[in-house]
Amino acid sequence: MFMNKWARLCFLVLGGGTIFKLSSMKDVFYVPMQNDWGLTNTQIGLGFTVYTIVQTTGLFLSLYIADRYSKKILLPFGLIGVGLCGLYLSTLPSFTGFLLCFAAMAFFGDVIFWPVLLKAVRLLGNKEEQGRMFGFLEAGRGVVDVIVASGALFIFVQFGEGKAGMQAGLLFYTLITLAVGVVTYFIVDDDDKVTTQDNSNANMEVIRGIKHVLSCANVWLAAFGIFFVYAAYCGLTYFIPFLKDIYMLPVALVGAYGIINQYALKMVGGPIGGFLADKVTKSPTVYLKWTFLLAAIAMICFIQLPHQSMNVYVGMAVTLGFGAIIFSQRAIFFAPMDEIGISRQYSGSAMAFGCIIGYMPAMFAYTLYGALLDNFKGITGYNYVFSMMVTFSLLGFVCSTVLARRIKKQKTVLEITSA
Repeated sequence: MFMNKWARLCFLVLGGGTIFKLSSMKDVFYVPMQNDWGLTNTQIGLGFTVYTIVQTTGLFLSLYIADRYSKKILLPFGLIGVGLCGLYLSTLPSFTGFLLCFAAMAFFGDVIFWPVLLKAVRLLGNKEEQGRMFGFLEAGRGVVDVIVASGALFIFVQFGEGKAGMQAGLLFYTLITLAVGVVTYFIVDDDDKVTTQDNSNANMEVIRGIKHVLSCANVWLAAFGIFFVYAAYCGLTYFIPFLKDIYMLPVALVGAYGIINQYALKMVGGPIGGFLADKVTKSPTVYLKWTFLLAAIAMICFIQLPHQSMNVYVGMAVTLGFGAIIFSQRAIFFAPMDEIGISRQYSGSAMAFGCIIGYMPAMFAYTLYGALLDNFKGITGYNYVFSMMVTFSLLGFVCSTVLARRIKKQKTVLEITSA
């Protein structure tokens, strides 16, 4: 049973790592998208604007469908839907087709697939395993990111690095996504959908679950815990220009630092955060509480360092150390959804709500941080950005402290009641 559970988790990780490769094609094919597809910077940007709009509004639909229908259907449906979008994208359609595909990929990937994937991961493990489960998910997605992106890049080079190469690379993403979608159907079980005697009762049961989730203060606190982690996570992007502008980081090191910052930390932070949350603090919420405080203190100390006179490698090491804290939080920030005691029947609604609130910083954080850098030049602008990250971490500490106390009180009441 142990092997069966972890084998299933591996396939969920594979799906979680492949489904977003097509929507993040710019990571590998940005220049070919301009030179061979004929898209401008603005058009590429508009694709992601459309994606975000559908993602944000569609997650409200996830509150309903994530618990109304079985994950055995929804997970393959999301993967195959994104794969079919990739099949169309490989023809390099018009700009209108490009936008429609990005809207569709947001629907299949973020509305249909992602909250249900989080639900499936939660249901695989018991309360004592949630940190490791979500930590393994994050670390595994980092590994899949590297392997699949590297494969697409290899195929791109083999086909001549032009239009044919990009089309071959997109087909590579497409075939993997479709294959994983088919396999997922046979791997995922069908034991958690809402079942009643008729559809009207099933719908009412789901609506009852949504109301329960929305009226639960602990769910709101857990969701805002995700929010504050993600707000600080958005700031990690600005370590790269910071090291370039302040430390004069050589161009040759920029790419290497970016890979470590986005992929290596995800692979390392995931299992470490999961292990510490399960085995040391024995509570994902308590782990988040203390790492929020640690992150705030670490960043306050970082701001005080004499950056203009420090060695560039020291600067890189310090920023990566801070990033490791954030990535360990990001790996398990959905784990408290099990700890707060929401019925597993309503896991989909709880995870969807966590996504709605938790990912909101993507709508404003990058604009906020960018505006600070544009309006305050040099080290001053970066210190304002880092100060905002401190603020978000301190707010996260308060939020997690309140939630941890409520969970402790809730457990005490249950123990007294059952005694």
